[in-house]
Amino acid sequence: MPQRIVVLDGFALNPGDLSWNQLSQLGPCEIHDRTPAAEIVTRARSAEILLTNKTPLTAETLRELPNLRYVCVLATGFNVVDVAAARAQQISVSNIPVYGTRSVAQHAFALLLELTQRVGHHAATVRDGRWTRSPDWCYWDHPLIELDGQTLGIIGGGRIGTAVAEIGRAFGLKILLRSRRRLPNCESVGLEELLSRSDVISLHCPLTAETKGLINATSLSRMKPSALIINTSRGSLINESDLAAALNSGRIAGAGLDVLSVEPPSADNPLLTAHNCIISPHIAWATQSARARLMATAVENVAAFLAGRPQNVVN
Repeated sequence: MPQRIVVLDGFALNPGDLSWNQLSQLGPCEIHDRTPAAEIVTRARSAEILLTNKTPLTAETLRELPNLRYVCVLATGFNVVDVAAARAQQISVSNIPVYGTRSVAQHAFALLLELTQRVGHHAATVRDGRWTRSPDWCYWDHPLIELDGQTLGIIGGGRIGTAVAEIGRAFGLKILLRSRRRLPNCESVGLEELLSRSDVISLHCPLTAETKGLINATSLSRMKPSALIINTSRGSLINESDLAAALNSGRIAGAGLDVLSVEPPSADNPLLTAHNCIISPHIAWATQSARARLMATAVENVAAFLAGRPQNVVN
């Protein structure tokens, strides 16, 4: 008998521009755009296979799902699943380890270019009629910064950090790297040296006990007052109150963030009103190309499990 497949929160992956057809061909498939916490067990109770992006599967929830045999997390990070509890119940858990490398690297530079060139801001002023009314043939109301010859410090030398280094060199940036790995044409340095020498710092490391709050009042105090910080990795790498204070006091010059510690953020998150802080709503991963690769790998993961050869297993 085909195993029943339930997608708990498919909207972020597929808001309508992709197809679930290949997944549906693997077995009876029920797809929900979103699943409130109170409805997780009801929707998942008869499923042998669950797909989730951000809908949590706690140990308590897993205990109420006796039929469940496999979970595919529709992301690289898999902390939404209690993998130890899943293992104890002989539930295999897979993730999508690689799909958005180039998209995330591209977004890191989109944030950086907005901080340095202010294209979006100035385009908005033109639309509002300011150029039409201008007494001069051009204007700008933020410093415009050339990247060539400046120093980019990358924390984390995995796939995305490597892609960011490649793009950075094309812009003429000198690359400093803090990573266990060594990358060509990058100068490997310790954290303190990277903080003090970099004009731009881009975060590309995983969130661990050691990296949580890596950017804090102490590390910010070691940065240049003109420095910019970019985060497309994990929000909790940054102590948000400390960063807001540094931005508002002019301790550093600006920040471009695609991730926050709590998403969606609460209205009182200090970074929402911090000086020169550009925030995008966790969309670096979300190009159609990246999501299509994610979808294809998710289907491959489920097919591999059904064939008795689970892949990308994290527990």
